[in-house]
Amino acid sequence: MPVTTKYVYIASMDVEPEKEALLNEVYDTEHIPALLKVPGVLSVERFIAEPFTMSMGGEARSVAVGGEPKFSAVYEIESPDVLVSDAWAAAVEVGRWPEHVRPYCSNRHQVLRRITEPS
Repeated sequence: MPVTTKYVYIASMDVEPEKEALLNEVYDTEHIPALLKVPGVLSVERFIAEPFTMSMGGEARSVAVGGEPKFSAVYEIESPDVLVSDAWAAAVEVGRWPEHVRPYCSNRHQVLRRITEPS
């Protein structure tokens, strides 16, 4: 995902295991399409956490997911103003998300990141 703007908004969460299939369906078929219609939202990519092994200091280390949320979505946005726009507020309430998915989500983390300028 080459980033073409200065901001990314990252929304992460867990969902009750019996609602994972619903979360995936609604996110892909309703939530993302609604948010991509918001002016200033350029792209959305979804991610799922998984354990991994990496080499550091000459030693292989296993890294568990820990307390991090399982699901994340990275939104490439033009500015932080997108997140408080009327269009964003309306889009996050579209479809089954508010009633059938959101109540089953926990461990929610949201963060806004600004791309750093080269030194």
